[in-house]
Amino acid sequence: MALSISVVVLLAIVVFLLIRKSGLKAGHAAICALLGFYLASSSIAPSISTLTTNVAGMIGGLKF
Repeated sequence: MALSISVVVLLAIVVFLLIRKSGLKAGHAAICALLGFYLASSSIAPSISTLTTNVAGMIGGLKF
């Protein structure tokens, strides 16, 4: 659960920076957020969740 919250915060920061620096319109960001909500309730949501969990586990397992 902590991973989900940190990803949301990270994505919110990225969207904020894109709005401020790269000229992303607030309407476009809102449409992207709506797409995220609809993806979360779609049939591919478990696949997306599994993918992000596996990628986070792979990154967490890297040894430097």
